[in-house]
Amino acid sequence: MTVDGTTLIGLIAAICTTSSFVPQVVKILRSKRTQDVSLVMYAILTTGLFLWLVYGFILHDMPLILANLISLTLSMSVLILKLKHG
Repeated sequence: MTVDGTTLIGLIAAICTTSSFVPQVVKILRSKRTQDVSLVMYAILTTGLFLWLVYGFILHDMPLILANLISLTLSMSVLILKLKHG
């Protein structure tokens, strides 16, 4: 697979934005505390990430698909942990 400059920028951006979720997920998993996490914010974010993923599939845009698939998984993890731990 050949990656052009535009796709490379998209992949790097995807790595940066997607990896930003990891510290929050790890913190919650370790502490089991979610009091300061907004349920509404993560519900809206998860919905938006799902829609971005659908959009990426429609466009056949690999950076959009990969970034939003991983971000959606991490965001859903926070949302589920929030619902589980309050």
